[in-house]
Amino acid sequence: MNGLLEHLRAGLPPEALITDPDVTASYAHDMASFCDAGTPAVVVLPRTVEQVQHVMRTATALRVPVVPQGARTGLSGAANASDGCIVLSLVKMDRILEISPVDRIAVVEPGVINAVLSRAVDEHGLYYPPDPSSWEMCTIGGNIGTASGGLCCVKYGVTAEYVLGLEVVLADGRLLTTGRRTAKGVAGYDLTRLFVGSEGSLGIVVKAVLALKPRPPRQLVLAAEFPRAATACDAICRIMERGHTPSLLELMDRTTVQAVNRMAGMGLPDTTEALLLAAFDTPDPSADLAAVAELCTAAGATEVVPAEDAAESEMLLQARRMSLTALETVKSATMIDDVCVPRSKLGAMLEGTAAVAEKYGLTIGVCAHAGDGNTHPVVCFDHTDADESRRARESFDEIMALGLELGGTITGEHGVGVLKKEWLARELGEVSVELHRGIKQAFDPLGLLNPGKVF
Repeated sequence: MNGLLEHLRAGLPPEALITDPDVTASYAHDMASFCDAGTPAVVVLPRTVEQVQHVMRTATALRVPVVPQGARTGLSGAANASDGCIVLSLVKMDRILEISPVDRIAVVEPGVINAVLSRAVDEHGLYYPPDPSSWEMCTIGGNIGTASGGLCCVKYGVTAEYVLGLEVVLADGRLLTTGRRTAKGVAGYDLTRLFVGSEGSLGIVVKAVLALKPRPPRQLVLAAEFPRAATACDAICRIMERGHTPSLLELMDRTTVQAVNRMAGMGLPDTTEALLLAAFDTPDPSADLAAVAELCTAAGATEVVPAEDAAESEMLLQARRMSLTALETVKSATMIDDVCVPRSKLGAMLEGTAAVAEKYGLTIGVCAHAGDGNTHPVVCFDHTDADESRRARESFDEIMALGLELGGTITGEHGVGVLKKEWLARELGEVSVELHRGIKQAFDPLGLLNPGKVF
């Protein structure tokens, strides 16, 4: 420990090092349940690329593992510390370095908060679409590490589609530049995409070049109530089949709606079995919402209510954004699943999840990015009850198995981390796992970067 601190202090200012065990313990884990976390030896908060390089050179010389972190809003344990590690928190590297309306790019450090970037580019008439529900807290570096999505994915896509280039500090301290600033470019292998979603296991992102879009018109939202989740999923299929491109298409089941109402008094219709939110940011959103309203009614909606203005639309979106937080109030703990299935299988996924809840005698609320089939079943349980905790874990696994059976994936945007390591091989297959491990070996031969995660 003394040798490690001595080496770190040689290239870092005193304020960049945290050794107080009571403080370092607060950096030990992210927001996931059922994920082991170790005790870090030290927490480092660098402000420059050179400081990150010094940390990695030190780690390589002393063979000390390094766990990169952002705001620790992740839900898979990917940011959890390992015993004796250096926790490398990038939150102090939070500068927006450039916004170019001509090139439609932003250059940022990894600690920039998603919502801060969104508001900054909005002042230039631009738009950074990826918007996870934790956008007021989560960092761009964390978004890149987990390849996060958000509410707007159905129209605008996910984080990976907006990362043009990166600067990455490798395990041995070398600085790698990937990608480009140009609108297109195909020189070499796409190493940029390789780092997106790698969960800090291949290198430390210290700068990102992000693509921007022109700011769209203000969106209007429609809320549709359904007597069954299956009829809501039928409406979703009709909307997509008819060629509509909503800027948002989100689903909340009855458990979720009731939890939001209890927490925030939003006045949502908590007697409905499923609430569908559809939004359009087109030049004439009212016409698009009217067309979608007809499809919802035809599918069996009991009531369809379009928002009258932007304020009412924002209220509905806020209700959806607080869904996961509200479900956390149902019991003392939650396990948040992240299973994505083909849109055509969304109804089967929700019905199967309800059957799992009944089988295990648990409350499982579901909110979903319905437009891209990404469901978030939230298993609510009492963590002090050993039997209930066991049933929660078993139900979580059964939901993941259901997703794979329906042709889906175990994670659409939250990542693998610690929580889903055992399931990754089942999805990828033997050949793919072998190649993944070969890539990890090439970038991190000593296995120092975020050990015990993903593989």
